[in-house]
Amino acid sequence: MAIKRSYNEGCAGSHALDLIGERWALLVVRELVFGPKRFTDLRAGLPAISPNVLTQRLDELELAAVVRRRQLPPPAGVWVYELTEWGHELGPILMELGRWGARSPALPRGLPISIDSLILSFRTMFDKEAAGELEGRYELRLGAYRFDAKIAAGQLKIGRGNADQPDAIIGSDPDTLAAIAYEGRKLDDAVRAGDVKIEGSKAAAKRFLSLFTLPEPAAPSERALMQDAANG
Repeated sequence: MAIKRSYNEGCAGSHALDLIGERWALLVVRELVFGPKRFTDLRAGLPAISPNVLTQRLDELELAAVVRRRQLPPPAGVWVYELTEWGHELGPILMELGRWGARSPALPRGLPISIDSLILSFRTMFDKEAAGELEGRYELRLGAYRFDAKIAAGQLKIGRGNADQPDAIIGSDPDTLAAIAYEGRKLDDAVRAGDVKIEGSKAAAKRFLSLFTLPEPAAPSERALMQDAANG
C-alpha cells in the first residue's frame, strides 16, 4: 500500500506508526472499539476534528485494513464504519496506552471526554481488588447509547446494549461520570443537581462508580518542577 508519510524503516513498530500514527487516527479507532458508527456519530465523538480530516483518516485506515465501511441492511440502509478483526486488536493497546497516559504528571483534569473514551477507561481502570467478591449488573445510559456492565469473579465485562435485570440503571453524561469515578465528585450531589438519574438501587450505582482507580502518577521532571517554581 502507498503511505503518505513513512519512517522508511524495517521495524514493525515504525510500520505500525506509519499506519496509525497520524493525528486523530488512534482516536478514530477508539471511537469504534465498541461497535460500528456512522460518520455523523464519529463526528459527535470527536467534535474537534474537521469533516475533511475525519474523511482522510477513515480512508487511510480503510486502506490499511484497520477499518472497513459497510451498509447496514434495510430498513436502516445507512453506511457505517467498523474495525476489522485485526483492527480490534488495537483495543488492548489503547487500554495500555491510556493506563500509561494516566500516570502523566501533567494529565489534564476536567476536560471533556467522549462516551466511548469513558467506557474504555472503565475497562482499563477497573480495580478488581476493590470489587472483591462483588457480583452485579448495571446499565449505563449515555445519550442515545446503552452499555451493559457485568461484574463477576473479579472481572468487568462492558459493551453496548441493554442490561438484563440490572441492579441499577445510571443515566448521565460522560463528563459527570468521569468526575464521580475519578475526581471525587459525590454521586449524591450529582443526583441532586439533576446530572445523574438512577433507577433501581442507588447503593449499587454508588458501589459501581467506586470501582475505578487511576494509577499513581509518575514523578515530574526536575525541569518541570523548576518551571512550576518559577511560575510561582
